[in-house]
Amino acid sequence: MLFSRFPRVQLATLPTPLQHLPRYGALANHPEVYIKRDDFMALGMGGNKLRHLEFWLGAALQQGADVIIACGRPESNQCRLTAAAAAKLGLKCILLHNTEKADFLQGNILLSYLMGAQSMYLGEIDEDTRQEQALALMEKLKSAGHNPYLIGSDVPLGCLGYVNAALELHQQALAQNIDLRHVVIVGAMGGTAAGFLYGTALLGHPFHVHVISVEYPKEKIWSILERNFNNISSLLELTPNAKLAEVATVHAEYLGPGYAQPTPEAIQTVRDLAQTEGILLENVYTSKTVWGMRDLVARGIISPQEATCVIHTGGGPALFAQAELYQPR
Repeated sequence: MLFSRFPRVQLATLPTPLQHLPRYGALANHPEVYIKRDDFMALGMGGNKLRHLEFWLGAALQQGADVIIACGRPESNQCRLTAAAAAKLGLKCILLHNTEKADFLQGNILLSYLMGAQSMYLGEIDEDTRQEQALALMEKLKSAGHNPYLIGSDVPLGCLGYVNAALELHQQALAQNIDLRHVVIVGAMGGTAAGFLYGTALLGHPFHVHVISVEYPKEKIWSILERNFNNISSLLELTPNAKLAEVATVHAEYLGPGYAQPTPEAIQTVRDLAQTEGILLENVYTSKTVWGMRDLVARGIISPQEATCVIHTGGGPALFAQAELYQPR
């Protein structure tokens, strides 16, 4: 088996559903739009990071870790799901947030608190400084006799979760007799997309993957994807059947003002999918991704005659911290 030599804990509810979106597809002028429901998992309200955490926490348990550390901003799905997984496994969880302390807990950060995680607020610092502080905390915990594990310290290992997701989606499409030609996935920090791209390359490029950047300019996210793609190949000691450039196109035109800053089109997309399919998005990751898919159809980059799937990476709890965007007029 492809992943048999890597320790893994079962956290995600797999396979996640692959669903047709006929009413949203009519709105998007595309009759064959599908959605892969990685928001549809039992633990911690679900999301893409559970696939990563299965491998990261498998390694943590193998190493005898007793404290799990994760980093992110308050809207971080990775922090919420790390808190959920740590609670399930009986491990202490510390979350480092590069923001000021919140006066009122809501959304993901509230759920992390409810699941017993300890949050540390580092102020408005960049990701590199946050990483330095995480490593300093690791040393402090080791000096106190603990064995900490830092989530994300081995990026390619976590990416294996989405290598598997690509294989899973391909099998579902075959089983449902869907001639799937396009997949749309969020770029974010690159781990989820890189894993999915590598899995697609292993399959020999059965569909083209459109990566919607919601955090970085096009050149930066491409370099991250390329590095992760190559590192996954080294980790698995396996050369895929297609090259990254054959498999992927990066689209940064939906980023808008920047990370976690919604565009008007993304804000409307939350309403549109909710009111046509009863499926909820949020305005950090998923609304820009779904809007990107719809706009790629409108621009003729994705043909309405070619079946298309958007990956719903979860994050629904963040919507409750974005309530001011949706108050009745």
